[in-house]
Amino acid sequence: MSAKTASAPIEKAARPKGRFVLNVQRAAIVLACAATFYPGLNPARISSAISTNVSLLVSCFSFDSLVANFQRVVNQGTVPGSIFTVLQVMSIICIVGVGLCVAGACMSLGNNRMRHDALKFPVIGSLLMVVSLVGMFLLANTIASLGVSSVPGYISGGYVYYVFLTVVTLLTTLVLVIQDKRRTEPLEDKPEMKEKYKLFLMFTPVLALTFVFAYLPLWGWRYAFFDYKAGGTLSADNFVGLKWFTILFQNDTTRADVIRVLTNTLAMSGLGIITSWIPMIFAVFLTQVPSKRFRRVVQTFTTVPNFLGWVVVYAVALAIFSSDGFINSFLNNYLGISSDVNYLMNGDNMWLKMLLWGLWKGVGWSAIIYISAISGIDPSLYEAAEMDGAGRWAKIWHVTIPCLLPTFFVLLLLSIANILTNGLDQYLVFSNAANSSSIEVLDLYVYNLGIGSGQIPMSTAIGMFKSVVSVALLFGANAASKKLRGESII
Repeated sequence: MSAKTASAPIEKAARPKGRFVLNVQRAAIVLACAATFYPGLNPARISSAISTNVSLLVSCFSFDSLVANFQRVVNQGTVPGSIFTVLQVMSIICIVGVGLCVAGACMSLGNNRMRHDALKFPVIGSLLMVVSLVGMFLLANTIASLGVSSVPGYISGGYVYYVFLTVVTLLTTLVLVIQDKRRTEPLEDKPEMKEKYKLFLMFTPVLALTFVFAYLPLWGWRYAFFDYKAGGTLSADNFVGLKWFTILFQNDTTRADVIRVLTNTLAMSGLGIITSWIPMIFAVFLTQVPSKRFRRVVQTFTTVPNFLGWVVVYAVALAIFSSDGFINSFLNNYLGISSDVNYLMNGDNMWLKMLLWGLWKGVGWSAIIYISAISGIDPSLYEAAEMDGAGRWAKIWHVTIPCLLPTFFVLLLLSIANILTNGLDQYLVFSNAANSSSIEVLDLYVYNLGIGSGQIPMSTAIGMFKSVVSVALLFGANAASKKLRGESII
């Protein structure tokens, strides 16, 4: 009895220690995985001549990115091209090692059986990372031994970062293996994982993609605080602080352009918000069609335009509305009316034209969510309304529409939050010299500044301003919804 009592505290004390080691291992693996997307922590940058914009992931799939600054010395035979081939192989091995470690970390969320089976993955993965890092170190020494001043050997901070994480992963994995050998409780018959962990792992790719494409690009906001030119570097010499933000409001020409662009943006977004009820009404009427075949045909033909790129849509518009398009040909050949009006190049009523093209392209796609919401309405509500003498229109007005309003208001709030984000493709392809003043929205203005005129800091500052305003509008619309309707989306 006393022995059993004495052994209990020892077992309880051992559990937190094992949990701590496991958490350290998981943290190291997560950091190593995240660093594969970040160029500043690329261990494959074995020479300072390798671009600072190349990440470890890019090093695996783009050989041209590795040798972009080495073409001359490679062609001269000063530096063997095989070095970069081996470097790419080492990068692939490192990525594979990180992937195996990630697999082991995910499996460690399961029961004892799954944790036992998962230990081999970080063992193999960390060993592969060691092999790749050793290979990169030897390649860096090889480049340094060549003595080429334009291509110096280099041990980057990313390499040191990965060495540290690899050592931590390998040591913690060895500790976990030893603890697993000393484990006394029997393993379960089959590996299992709690439902909450399964759902979390299913959602992890979405989080990773969101981080890579939504949050990682925010690192580019730093260009708004420097007097940067394409191909240059960021340093204390060209740091200008809030200069580009003040120019937006102090320079008369810039201020006039921003006001014009904001007017176009708010007008087109406002028209979109005013007509945001059209997909809902379209879905309601479509579900009232008795013929399922006809309903499917209509839904298909109204949804297909969403999958057409705006370049294709512009080609359709060019074939119909240009000076030698379908409309003018029909007027000239069939009605005997002489007409050579170029409706597409005309800058009149551009806000309305863009709205109509947007509705034609997106109304069917936007209606899908309302059709799904209609299919989820409780049939007993319609039965109760019919017993009260309600006809088709009364059931639509008193049952269908009220059940769709929560979905409508959520989408409306999101539209208000994105009121400054009209997109770029539609307005870029329809833009020309005749309509540029009335079609240029904020996103297109930022594109023209940054890519067209090379004013990268100014365009970045405007993009930051737009993002801050959009977030403020989202929280403001959410607060108004919570106060008026008692419901919020955040």
